Amino acid sequence: MSDCVFCRITAGAEPSVTVFEDESTLAFMDAFPGSDGHLLVVPKRHSRDLLEIPEDDLLAVTRTARRLARAVVEELGADGVNLLNNCGAQAWQSVFHFHMHVIPRYADGSKDSLTLPWPVGVPGDPELRADLGARLTSALQG
Repeated sequence: MSDCVFCRITAGAEPSVTVFEDESTLAFMDAFPGSDGHLLVVPKRHSRDLLEIPEDDLLAVTRTARRLARAVVEELGADGVNLLNNCGAQAWQSVFHFHMHVIPRYADGSKDSLTLPWPVGVPGDPELRADLGARLTSALQG
């Protein structure tokens, strides 16, 4: 897909700092990192998002992401790792080729500019939580 930057990167037609490649996935440094060592893992086959990616590609991306998570902890000294997927424009997806962010997290704020986008420790409405949970349970059983 010539209009997809990640397809162009996978094809070698767009520059990137490739960190890892296997038969199904490509991992490269994020050009707009949230922390030192921020990586993206993409399937080589184009899928728009989490709702469209074939299960075998999703599993391959997840395996690669875990391998990279170990590497950023062991090699870069990260104190933790976030794995993040944004599915849909409202969920901050900006490139519509499935990808997983591997974001090293550091106690040292000079290496890490990310903060949580919601307040921690603020409980949700218990009735709404129960209602939504029941609806989802029903949908998954149907």
